Amino acid sequence: MTDRTDIDLEAFKRRLQERKAELENVSESADEARRPVELDQTRQGRLSRMDALQGQEMSKAAERRRQLELKRIESAFQRMEEGEYGYCVSCGDEIALKRLEADPTTPLCIDCAEDAGR
Repeated sequence: MTDRTDIDLEAFKRRLQERKAELENVSESADEARRPVELDQTRQGRLSRMDALQGQEMSKAAERRRQLELKRIESAFQRMEEGEYGYCVSCGDEIALKRLEADPTTPLCIDCAEDAGR
C-alpha cells in the first residue's frame, strides 16, 4: 500500500473496478459489430457494404481504445499492490491528487507527462 495519506486508495480502487466492469460489458455487447462484414452483393448494395465496413472499423478502433484503458487499469492495480500508486513511474515524485482524480490510471506526474509529449 502507498504511504501517501492524501489518497483514499480504496475509493480509487472501487472507481477503477467499476470502470473495468463497464469496459468489459461494453466490449462484450459490441462484439457483434466487430464481426466480419458479409460481402454478398445479392443481399446488400455497395453503399450498404461500405457503411457496414466503416462501422466495423469504427467498432474495432473503439475496442482497441477499451483494451488500452483496461491495460492502464491493470497497471494501476499493480502499482497499488506494490505500494507505488500515486508516484510517478518515471521520476518517483508524487502525482498531484487532482491529476489522479482526473485520471486514476495515470502513471506519470505532470512534468514527466509533458516531457513525454514533446
